[in-house]
Formats: sequence, C-alpha cells, structure tokens
Amino acid sequence: MNYRKGDFSGFGRKGFRTVDGDQPDSPKKKFNGKILGIVIAAVVVLVLIGGSFYEIKEQEQAVLITLGQAQPVTEPGLHFKIPFIQQVKKVNTTIQGFTIGYSEDTNAVDEDESLMITSDFNFIDVDFYVEYRYSDPVKAIYASRNPLGILRNISQSCIRTVIGSYPVDDVLTTGKNEIQASIKERILKELEKQDIGIQLVNITIQDSEPPTVEVMEAFKAVETAKQGKETALNNANKYRNEQLPSAQAQADGIIKDAEARKTERINEATAQVARFNAMYEEYSKNPAVTRQRMFYEAMEDVLPGLKVIIESPSGDMQTIYPIEPFLGGTDGTAEGQGTGSTGNTGRGGADGTASTGSQEGNGTGQEM
Repeated sequence: MNYRKGDFSGFGRKGFRTVDGDQPDSPKKKFNGKILGIVIAAVVVLVLIGGSFYEIKEQEQAVLITLGQAQPVTEPGLHFKIPFIQQVKKVNTTIQGFTIGYSEDTNAVDEDESLMITSDFNFIDVDFYVEYRYSDPVKAIYASRNPLGILRNISQSCIRTVIGSYPVDDVLTTGKNEIQASIKERILKELEKQDIGIQLVNITIQDSEPPTVEVMEAFKAVETAKQGKETALNNANKYRNEQLPSAQAQADGIIKDAEARKTERINEATAQVARFNAMYEEYSKNPAVTRQRMFYEAMEDVLPGLKVIIESPSGDMQTIYPIEPFLGGTDGTAEGQGTGSTGNTGRGGADGTASTGSQEGNGTGQEM
C-alpha cells in the first residue's frame, strides 16, 4: 500500500491513511483468517485420523515399529497405530516363487545358472523353480537386508552340490525325484542355520537336457540303446522263464536216476559185504576146504574161455583145442583146428595142421 502525508481524515496511525481506502483491521480480513485456520485444522485432523489406522489382509502379516522396537501383527483386519511415532511394514505370506536357470518372463535359458557338471564329468542344463513363503515377518525385514537373495544363493549352491554327485543319466531320466528331495533337504538345513524368516516350500526340476544339439542327439542315441537293452533283457528273462521248468525237470530226473543207481550200488555192495563176511566165517572154520572150493569156483568161471595149446616135443607142431569138449561134450569127442607154419590142414576125429603136410586122426584126437 502507498501512504501520503497531510491527510488526517482517516484513522491511520500517525496521520497516514491508505490510498485505496481499505482498513487494516477490517471484519472481512478477520473472517478469511478464521476460515483458513479451520481448513488447516481439518486437514490436520484428517491426516491424524488417516494415519492412525491400517488394515491387514488375510494373506498378509505386518510389523509394527514403535521407536525402533518391532512387533509382529498377524491378525487380519483394521488396526490402530500412533501417527508419526509408530510405523507399519507389511509382508506377503502367500507362497511365491522364482526361477533358476531360465527367465520366467521370456523363458530364455540363463546358462550362467543352468549349466552344471555331473559326477561323470558331463555338462548339462538344468532348470529349477523354487517356491517359498515368509514364515517370520520380523526376521524377514530385520534379520537380513535381502532374504530372497540369500535364498537364491543357497539354492544355487545346494543344486550344484547335488547335481555334481549324480551321473548324467540319473539327472536326465530316473533320478529326478531323488535329486529334488536331496536338494530340498540341504536348503532347509541351510535356512535353519541362517534363520532369516523365510521358508522353502518346494523345489522342482523344470527341465534337464544336454547343452548342445550334438550332445542331445548323442544322449538320445544312448536312451535308444538303453531301451534296446531293456528289451533284450526282457526277452532273455522270458526265454529263461520258459526254459527253467524244462531244465529243472531234466535235472530232477537225472538226480532221481542217480539216487536210484546209488541205492542199487549200495545194496549190491552191502550184499557183497554180507556174502564176503559169510564166506570168511566159513573160511575161518576150515580154511583148506574153503580155499579148495574157491579155487574150483574160480576155475569154473575161467576155463570156459580158455584154449589148450599142445606142442610136440620137437616144437614143430602146434595144435589149439577149445576147452569146452573136455568139460563135458555130448559125444565125448573133441573137435579143433590147428595152425602150423605152412597153413596146411588135416582133419580126423581131431583136426590138426603140421608144418610139412597133413595128418589124419582116428577121430579120438590127442589126449591130454
């Protein structure tokens, strides 16, 4: 405002009055100041009321911080807090997850995470999906700066350790369930040591394959060979099952025949022993008679197969006679053939051959 001197008609202090004629303490100005104060007070009240309540959803937990002291709030619903003194941080307790070895958005392979080496020194790409949840909101916020990063590092370490202890065939085919269980057990132990308020729910192998096309084709060929091996084994087992009953029956037959022969031989040997014992008893009673009888019995067995050779005193003639006629022929005669050095023959009652010619007998032969 501009003031001028010399005009005392107004009520301005020290003889000054305003040019536009407005007075400093007018009722209009006082009213505007009251409205402004009411508005400011209303805003402050609204801010205080709005900052005094917070809501927790069903799948959330909160941490109420009062002058640096943290307290968990787990009950869902509307809760009160002191504005500017207490703070609230919420934690999502639903099951969440992240990928290892590939990007969840683009599904592109991340070789820095997926490429691993097995116990038989083969390279392989393995992708995992890790599911987790926050079990303690206070520890999840204050125990570590980045609990999710810690879980990722622990998971990668355990994955590489377990994959490195299995051959590539198990990782690709039959050993996935066992590998997953072993990895999960290791991660749970490590999280228990770290105690960062985060819990592993599950870890699964999404995919496992060789890193290059050539290696993949080689593994496919190996799988085909394994299937052929299984087929051959199944056929062999089938043939074995078909042949085993027949072979078992033959073996049983052979065993029974052997047992029968064994029993027969044992019985025969037992009879011979009994016969020998009986003979020995008789021999012990009269040894001379028993020896003579045994000699006759032996001769009865031996003599029928012998032939008698008669030589002349000069040794020029050799005649062979069978022994049977001497043991009891029907006509009391003996017939025989003799062979000399020249091969001429002679016949009679007893045929013989001399070295120079032939002789005729009278049918009685030559007596012993």
